[in-house]
Amino acid sequence: MTSRMVQLAQPKPNLLRFPDRRSVYWLDELPPERNGSTTKFELTPHWSQLCGRKRLHSGFEQSRSSPQWEVSVAALSAYPSNRVCSLALPRLPTAGWEYDRPLLASLSTAVQTAVASPRVCQLACPKRRQGLYSPHSSKTSLAPPHPAATSSRLQLLAIPKSVHPQYAQDRPVIWPVPGPVRKAVASERVQVLSQPNQRKALFHGYNPYTVTLAARSASASPRLQELCLPLPRKCKGK
Repeated sequence: MTSRMVQLAQPKPNLLRFPDRRSVYWLDELPPERNGSTTKFELTPHWSQLCGRKRLHSGFEQSRSSPQWEVSVAALSAYPSNRVCSLALPRLPTAGWEYDRPLLASLSTAVQTAVASPRVCQLACPKRRQGLYSPHSSKTSLAPPHPAATSSRLQLLAIPKSVHPQYAQDRPVIWPVPGPVRKAVASERVQVLSQPNQRKALFHGYNPYTVTLAARSASASPRLQELCLPLPRKCKGK
């Protein structure tokens, strides 16, 4: 009884202490204790195997005695042909090729010491116009002294484009419904036609690919034949 009480009175072990600290990885069992430094890096057997040099293949045959090959006597005394010499020359630029012009071209001494003539100074002055932005302009100068006469062609082109006589304006979104339409009563035939066509489902014996007898004996009307023809503008080249 005394030994049991002494065992229970012992404090719990501090797992955060350095010698008994658990690993950050999930381990089935605690790592073995070390006598020396715990910060020394140790390789696992697999890492040691990967660090080793790569071994030669079992079927490798060392046919070359040395990486330096001996040059034969014929190669040492060989003389290149004219074709080989022409191919060995670097490619020359075309006849019209010119070197890139520098960004800042150097000015000659004559250009730096040149003096503009009176005619050049006169041409360098801005052109004086009496217009809206001239301080010396007046109201009378705004109107041209002689109004230009327009030709009949210009007057014809100045006329705005008129609307086509058969052009229909957009129908308004909301329009009044006439009184007869409000008081109209659908006939029995209209009510019969308004009912959806009742068809059997596929699993009830309905075949959507069957053609009715009326469709087999139908003949196209002149209007349908007219609509089936291609447009005349697409048949001009044929």
